[in-house]
Amino acid sequence: MSGGSPGWPVAVRLAAREARGGLSGFRIFIAAIALGVAAIAAVGSTSRAITEGIALQGREILGGDIAVRFGGEVPPQDVLAALGERGRLSTVTLVNSMARRADGEAQALVRIKAVDDAYPLTGELRLEGGGRLADALTPTADGAIGVVVEPILADRLDVKVGDRIAIGRATAEVRGLIENEPDQVGTGVAYGPRVMMSRPALAATDIVQPGSLVETTVRLALPDGATDAVVTAAAAEIKAAQSDSGRRVSTRLDAAPGLERNVARFSEFLTLVGLTALIVGGVGVTNAVKAFIDRKRDTIATLKAVGAPGGFVVAVYLIEIGVIAGIGVVLGLALGLLPPFFAGGLIAAALDLPIEIGVYPGELLLAAAYGFLTAFAFAIWSLGRAHDVPVSALFREKVAPERRLPRRAYVVATTIAALLLAALAIAAASDRFVAVVFVLSMAAIFVVLTGVAGLIRRLAGRVPAVGSAEFRLALRNIHRRGGLTLSVVLSLGLGLTLMVALALIDTGLRRQLTSTLPEKAPTFFMLDIRSNELDAFSRLVEATVPGTQLETVPMLRGRITALKGTPVDKIDAPDGARWALSGDRGITLSAEPPANSTLASGAWWPKDYAGEPLVSFEDELARELGLSIGDTVTVSVLGREITARIASTRKVEWQSLSINFVMVFSPNTFAGAPYSVLSTAALPASGDPGGDRQNEGRLIKAVVAAFPTATMVRVKDVLATVNDLIGSLTLAIRAAASIALAASVLVLAGALASGHRQRVYDAVLLKTFGATRARVLLAFALEYAALGLLTAVFALVAGAAAAWGVLTGIMDVPVDLNPWVATGAVAVALLLTIGLGLLGTFRALSAKAAPVLRNL
Repeated sequence: MSGGSPGWPVAVRLAAREARGGLSGFRIFIAAIALGVAAIAAVGSTSRAITEGIALQGREILGGDIAVRFGGEVPPQDVLAALGERGRLSTVTLVNSMARRADGEAQALVRIKAVDDAYPLTGELRLEGGGRLADALTPTADGAIGVVVEPILADRLDVKVGDRIAIGRATAEVRGLIENEPDQVGTGVAYGPRVMMSRPALAATDIVQPGSLVETTVRLALPDGATDAVVTAAAAEIKAAQSDSGRRVSTRLDAAPGLERNVARFSEFLTLVGLTALIVGGVGVTNAVKAFIDRKRDTIATLKAVGAPGGFVVAVYLIEIGVIAGIGVVLGLALGLLPPFFAGGLIAAALDLPIEIGVYPGELLLAAAYGFLTAFAFAIWSLGRAHDVPVSALFREKVAPERRLPRRAYVVATTIAALLLAALAIAAASDRFVAVVFVLSMAAIFVVLTGVAGLIRRLAGRVPAVGSAEFRLALRNIHRRGGLTLSVVLSLGLGLTLMVALALIDTGLRRQLTSTLPEKAPTFFMLDIRSNELDAFSRLVEATVPGTQLETVPMLRGRITALKGTPVDKIDAPDGARWALSGDRGITLSAEPPANSTLASGAWWPKDYAGEPLVSFEDELARELGLSIGDTVTVSVLGREITARIASTRKVEWQSLSINFVMVFSPNTFAGAPYSVLSTAALPASGDPGGDRQNEGRLIKAVVAAFPTATMVRVKDVLATVNDLIGSLTLAIRAAASIALAASVLVLAGALASGHRQRVYDAVLLKTFGATRARVLLAFALEYAALGLLTAVFALVAGAAAAWGVLTGIMDVPVDLNPWVATGAVAVALLLTIGLGLLGTFRALSAKAAPVLRNL
């Protein structure tokens, strides 16, 4: 340090000597920093372990070095020949269907996976009890196809190895149960158990037809020893050869890009929740440092009395605070390593994902940086306030605390630290927009909470005098400068706001899935109905369950290959629209606008239209892709490319779960083309849940028996699957949010503890002037209850506003203001403030009066 300052070596020695007193008063500080750092380190390490697992097992997940996805298109022979010159090939086809027991008494939706003799190119497919896949898929002597199934399907149909089931128009014998499928992660989410069969067996089932939801992929295994550079170069050449087809080419280096993006986004969200916990802990850092400076005022006064500059005093205690923050960071990093090491296997099994457990320095350094920046940002302001205070004022602060800002250098240091913390959060995020919104929201919440605390103080000072001495004392304590009001509102307000927002979002999503949607939604979706079977199908449904409402539309499968003449592989689509350009999409044709949709722009074609092909596009997706009226869309359907001009855009009510499509073409576009029929069936409600279930079972049995190639999807089963998925996600979110609430509790406890000296002073004076223990307790209880209640009210308003923004603005879901959430927030706030407050008050009441009075 410059001038007459003793310098940094002396500051370090003094800080070391000061630290001999132990960690008294800093336990909350350390715990708050450790909790936030642990949450960020755990999330970062676990998500990195998953992405590393996906990367290391990319070849097995993809099923080879390179994969070309053809959707519903049959791979052309010339393309297969060109690919075959590069290495070994394997073709896999995925399609949904129904499997039914031989006696017809049980049936289930399944995911068919048809493979060739070369499958798997990489990895090992294992069957329970051993055996070769090729042997298991060999047809029987009487012509039954051989299949292997997931154990869950055997349980659902109550069949065992050797029993027979029906799939489409074929009879299948269960030859084995799948124990391990090397490429399962890469084949995406399935709403039914896997049934594996040979490709000739798939043809025998007769379930694939125009409009079927089919995904055919050709995997390529390059010669052994192919490096990443060789794989990348080969993929680029293959992609260039397929550039006009819209086919997707991927490599082992990006075996599951969608999955990795989802893992990154979810871990980013959990990291931001953990950062919230760390920032809440920052309030505890401020409280701890303020209390520390208060305890050290005699030492500070002594140092300044013997000539130590203010900067030197700040340096001594900044070093000590830095060491204590380091203890919290190290403890947090150690705790953050526990989840991936001890629960990583369980996490991977629950998510059905590969995981590579290890120590990842980058993620740990990021968590440590968050911890140190937070500690510095929240500590330097309080430390700086002692820089220019004269010795007399330091002693006088015991009974006459002054309000003053630290000198400009410490204000600038605090601002820089806060900006660095925000910049780090934004730079480390995969979605910068979300991170910016988070940073701005946290800044706004801090400003608003500080304003709320100031408003509470002012209101407490303006409340008219009342007869109750306890109430007057509670108001005086709330109004008093340097009291608990700001600390309590900041610490409790942040945690409760987060919990209320997450609870309302969870409630809104679940309510939308479990109550609103089923009232509007059809009972079944029925796919792969042949166009020449539609009349017979309609008669069967009406005869089986009279009064059933059927909605039917023609359906084809098509892949978008170009927009406005630009091939899709040259279009950098926004994240929210990429799905529309990857793989096949369901398309239909109609002379009239579909139900549950309204025209947003343009006009519908006449019923007898016979001009150039026209298409109506979903409005929101059109805007994301930059499409407008008059632009062209090229789709590949049944091996032919059709270019249509956009005549209109539609706003679609997807929540109704009625039939609707992104693209609806004019009927003349595909005149004469073969198609299948997509249907929804809304069964009449009988008022008896048992009777409704019997009707559903009777309809499934009748349709599957009469139309074996049709596929029936029960809407409630899909909603239940989605609901379970949301439940799993919200469980992880709640776990992270509970850390923020735990940090709030710690900080609240620290704030109350930091005011212990003032509470002892108040209690001694009150008892000296004749107040009983009961009256003192009541006065403090009223203060804590008022602060807790007012903070809870703010948390309810702020949390509801945040939930409204997420649900209404992003998800288009109405907010459900659950009264239990409000009741719970108020109860938690009151229990924490009154409980922790009175716990400290009991200690204050037990203090001896003489030492306190002697030091006044």
